[in-house]
Amino acid sequence: MDVLRINPIAFSLGALEVHWYGIILGMGALVGLLLAVREGKRFGISSDFFMDLLLLGVPSAIIGARAYFVLFKWDYYKDHPGEIIQIWNGGIAIYGALIGAVVCGFFYSRSKGFRFWRIVDICAPSLIAGQLIGRWGNFVNQEAYGGPVEESFLLHTLHLPAWIVNQMNVEGTFHHPTFLYESLWNLAGIIILFILRRQRFMRAGELFFSYLIWYSIGRFFIEGLRTDSLAFKGPDSLASIVDWLWSPMTVVFQPGFLDPAYGNVRISQLLAIVLVIACAAAIAVRRTLGLATERYVDPIINYKTGLPAGAKSGGPAGSAQEKAAGIEGRDLKEDS
Repeated sequence: MDVLRINPIAFSLGALEVHWYGIILGMGALVGLLLAVREGKRFGISSDFFMDLLLLGVPSAIIGARAYFVLFKWDYYKDHPGEIIQIWNGGIAIYGALIGAVVCGFFYSRSKGFRFWRIVDICAPSLIAGQLIGRWGNFVNQEAYGGPVEESFLLHTLHLPAWIVNQMNVEGTFHHPTFLYESLWNLAGIIILFILRRQRFMRAGELFFSYLIWYSIGRFFIEGLRTDSLAFKGPDSLASIVDWLWSPMTVVFQPGFLDPAYGNVRISQLLAIVLVIACAAAIAVRRTLGLATERYVDPIINYKTGLPAGAKSGGPAGSAQEKAAGIEGRDLKEDS
């Protein structure tokens, strides 16, 4: 059956081919920047701070994403080193991108005199927005899809438009649109983060932890549907635990095929479990030990100047923000 599929190349400029994949990733980065800039203004952080962070963070994320993917596909890339840099053909890992971006953000925020937790909280919605949009790059490239399904499931059960259904036809077989599942999960995550960050009980760092928990839960269950998961050969007991945790999904879905010769544990599923446990524990431990003293809504203090972000020593704005910081500090002690 002939179907109309999307050309992964958006346009050409002479010999240069511009791929939709790159355009979509760029859109995700831009939306993330706008969200961070808008929220940063509430705390007196200039837009230049986030623009510079983006200029440093995007390359770091791309390098991390590609390195993560290549590392777990090294048996292939060691024989095809020329393909290592060909990210326009797909093959990047979101967890790797997150690692690269977070490491960059840590050193950049510290160099500017801001606590990492305060900055990464502001950027949490930006991160998940970038992931939401970026997944559509996988859609265009016909990658990161799930196991086979009937066309009727896509058309009549999910009620997807024909242009999505057609793109899910890979070499004559229709597949789960896992890119769409994850995009919708991330959309719900953004809404939740927007609500949480206005709550006075949220402490510094906890919005970022909440983002990781939400994303990882969705990724764990969606990853089990995919047929291209990075995996490794682990103990049978570990594989059984992962399969047991995923088993509620079998009421509706069948797991995506995972070649036992390649591995029996999906790396993204295992990492998702670790992140959920680690983030939940971090929230509990930091509160128990009194390490989470700042709230998300508190003014952000530059520890190099001792002033709130955007304040100038002795200036009217600085005086007003310093007073606000003092009021917030007293409120926090009363709530603790």
